[in-house]
Amino acid sequence: MSENQAPTTDSQHRTGGGGEYHQLPQDGQVMTTAQGIPMSDDQNSLRVGPRGAALMEDFAFREKLFHFDHERIPERVVHARGVGAKGYLECLEAIPELTMASPFQEKGTKTEAFVRFSTVAGNLGSADLARDVRGFAVKMYTPQGNWDLVGNNIPVFFIQDPIKFPDLVHSVKEEQDRGWPQAASAHDTFWDFISLMPEATHMVMWTMSDRAIPRSLRMMEGFGVHTYRFVNAEGKVSFVKFHWKPAQGMQSVEWPEAVAINGADPDFHRRDLWTAIDSGDYPQWDLGVQVFDEDFADSFDFDILDSTKIIPEEVLPVRVIARLTLDQNVDNVFAETEQVAFCTQNIIPGIDFSDDPLLQGRNFSYLDTQLKRLGGPNFTQLPVNAPRCPVMNFQRDGHMQMSRQPGRANYEPNSFAGADRGPRADPDGGFQSVPRPLAGEARRLRGESFADHYSQANQFWRSQTPVEQEHIVGGFAFELGKCEIPQIRTRMLANLANVDSDLVTRVADKLGMEVPEASPSAVSPRHDLPESPALSILANQPTTFKGRKLGILVTDGTDGALVDALEKAAKQAGAMVELIGPKVGGVSIDGSTREPQHALAGAPSVLFDAVAVIPGSEGAAELAGSAAARDFVADAFAHHKFIGHSEDAAALFTAAGVDPAADEAVVALTADNAAGFLESCAKLRYWERDVRP
Repeated sequence: MSENQAPTTDSQHRTGGGGEYHQLPQDGQVMTTAQGIPMSDDQNSLRVGPRGAALMEDFAFREKLFHFDHERIPERVVHARGVGAKGYLECLEAIPELTMASPFQEKGTKTEAFVRFSTVAGNLGSADLARDVRGFAVKMYTPQGNWDLVGNNIPVFFIQDPIKFPDLVHSVKEEQDRGWPQAASAHDTFWDFISLMPEATHMVMWTMSDRAIPRSLRMMEGFGVHTYRFVNAEGKVSFVKFHWKPAQGMQSVEWPEAVAINGADPDFHRRDLWTAIDSGDYPQWDLGVQVFDEDFADSFDFDILDSTKIIPEEVLPVRVIARLTLDQNVDNVFAETEQVAFCTQNIIPGIDFSDDPLLQGRNFSYLDTQLKRLGGPNFTQLPVNAPRCPVMNFQRDGHMQMSRQPGRANYEPNSFAGADRGPRADPDGGFQSVPRPLAGEARRLRGESFADHYSQANQFWRSQTPVEQEHIVGGFAFELGKCEIPQIRTRMLANLANVDSDLVTRVADKLGMEVPEASPSAVSPRHDLPESPALSILANQPTTFKGRKLGILVTDGTDGALVDALEKAAKQAGAMVELIGPKVGGVSIDGSTREPQHALAGAPSVLFDAVAVIPGSEGAAELAGSAAARDFVADAFAHHKFIGHSEDAAALFTAAGVDPAADEAVVALTADNAAGFLESCAKLRYWERDVRP
């Protein structure tokens, strides 16, 4: 097209002189600058003639590039990799006798909520299935202001004093002289630090367990970690610990699955949460509390202010008081998930802090973090952070001030009246900290009640099923095996020797090392604490396939009646079904074309909770020659999954080295027994299968 050729046009677009495509406004939606000025051209910058120099007066171009250059804000130092969702907290049991917090005064009260799940160590671009702690942060927009319950999916933490937090994070991040590994604790600096910090032993028992690789964000517990206080209207004070119990039940993946999932779908958790909400299968958690008084705190075996300890549920049951439902995906990830600012300091009347030193340190740190990330003191005015109740104070100006703040006085006391007067503090209805006596010398010290670092680690180990114990051993062996410095491995084994002799022997055996003498312990470890079944995932796994995913491998010639029967049974079970084909373009089933959701090359069996392999006779022969198909079957078998198959799949199973009648979890399918197969899948895994090489 020549420079003088007339552009083509229709009602929806024009073609410019350079062949560029100009879309025209529809339904009155005219593009504007950030100042609201209508734009005539978003394809070309302003220049002198068709081939001339650009002009500085092009404000639309400068504004667009200026904003692009600044559209990234610093990612979080920790918890950078996150996913958000919106919903509400509904009160199931009013507890005004315990707290005057507004969400719990009347049964049925609903409080708007925003939740952000995250990994800790990796950056924003890391994969979802890293072995890591998961953040479980909930912002509740109450009539009394925002309440942020900023917790994790593990109820304890690595350290007891907040001054060690920078050291912990520096140690687990990529090593500064080489810039790797990313989102992984399997390296020297982390285990060097941990082996020199016995207080972290309990936490690493959890992180080496299945808790650190959840199947789904919907299928993990959450914890407030710290001890807080409840305060009722009469001023009566209780201690409280917060728990989130998933309605979907707990479930994790095996480590080889996590590795494969990160390669096949690094957004697996994010996609899973989005898809569940988008399809109307809303994730839910029950909010439970452990409430206790000073007498219980004084009589308990461990210090209730020590964040490396738990109160077992068998000792103090969890009382369910509310339910969290996530029923909306975010509209914009940056505006909401990235700009949401959680602060442990955000509490409301009826909730108060304890003297947990780690909590006190978090209260100091989080506000400073938001100032750095979000550019100024007015981050609370961003929609995702803004309280849903009136906000009135004399805080003024600053970067990105969005409130017009009318009136004459910007200080108090003042002598003005009416709108010019401004707000005043309410000595009766405003937040009041719990009055408590404080005494003692100002010294840098740690109480002796914090000194037992191994007893609860032993309790956690003994509370796991044999399958889970084997996974913990494998976790330690894998991570310590990545350490290049032998002394670090030896020092960590010496700490584990204080936890349990069987544990350390099995880890040492996998590493090919001798069991060292136990490291010195400030307090002699107890190995007589009662087992706590609540600490085991497998002892508390669901008895339903609801919310899980069945993958069906199909080809041309697949039995359509069997596909229909499996889809019907899955729907009745509340499960999702996705078809996998040799190609995504479609397969011919009973004369009709079905488009699979996945091509086999990009959908290994690790992406599904159970699989059905039902190719047509000719398709099965082709799949037998496919490495991806053989791996699909072999991996599902190795990962203890329930596997259904048609008679025609025999050739593929033989090629994959799997006996089609290997055990009761490998099921020959017909349309008549499809429902029974889905019922058996509710067990989730067939752990009885021996898959050792």
